Amino acid sequence: MNFDQLLYITETARTGSLTKASESCNVTLSAVSQAITSLENELGFPLFKRSRAGAIPTEDGKRILSKAYKVLEAFDELKKEAEVQPEQLTGILRIATIPLPTLIYTDAIIDFKKKFPGVTLELCEMSTNDIIHEMNERRFDVGLIIFEEELKNQHKSLLFGKLIRQEMVVGVSKRSSLALQDSITPEEILKHQIVLYKDDLLLKFYEDLQRDYGKGQLLFSTNQTSVISKLVRENVAITIGFDLSFGKHAYMSSSDIVVLPLTIPTSVSSYVGWVQPNRRNIPKQVSIFLNQLANQYRLHEYNENL
Repeated sequence: MNFDQLLYITETARTGSLTKASESCNVTLSAVSQAITSLENELGFPLFKRSRAGAIPTEDGKRILSKAYKVLEAFDELKKEAEVQPEQLTGILRIATIPLPTLIYTDAIIDFKKKFPGVTLELCEMSTNDIIHEMNERRFDVGLIIFEEELKNQHKSLLFGKLIRQEMVVGVSKRSSLALQDSITPEEILKHQIVLYKDDLLLKFYEDLQRDYGKGQLLFSTNQTSVISKLVRENVAITIGFDLSFGKHAYMSSSDIVVLPLTIPTSVSSYVGWVQPNRRNIPKQVSIFLNQLANQYRLHEYNENL
């Protein structure tokens, strides 16, 4: 799989024709056809239904295309960032963040520093509620939070945006009998002792579970992620959190922890989002770092799904 193949399949899907895709990419029809056929052989299934009327993506093709669009979008954003001269950016960028997979924001920081050595980065982990408070006090330039639409209505003096979608899941010890299950119900959750990361959205979700399904057994909530991980690994308690917290290189990543999806009528999803003081123009340092972070997540997600 290579960049040209991804470009050709997205152009074919956009134009509905291999011929038009070749014209758009300024290559021969044969080059496009051979590249797509080679990719289909590599994947083991057809990406398009081809006829005289044109080329229509198959169901498998649509799945691959969704990934290809993300990779190409990330590449375009990286090209735009590369056009900014490093010497143009200086100063300090203060970032407040909820716990995220370490590799994602570490790679984003490393790449940012390589391009903009004149900018000093300061990073501090805290809960969404604390980040909002710090933003109102203008102690940080940008915050990475669990995004909720309600926050925009409650804090009109701040700017908000979405970055990364995440799903609510449950973490249990591999020594627990729950680890043998494919999923977990709210009733099963409430039968076990719970330890939660101290964030308003997670606490509200747990309160809603108790309202709808009965009283639970909350040990405590804490911002000490190492404590939560230890209690779950040692089968003292289970925890509820977003899937990003359990991914590779995340604070809850461990071979001793099994992640279970929730069996509830509707999926519980949210976004990692950003917040910052309401200024007329977003500082260039902030917008570039946010793009870098989103790009790193897309690339890691893409690589893990190949």
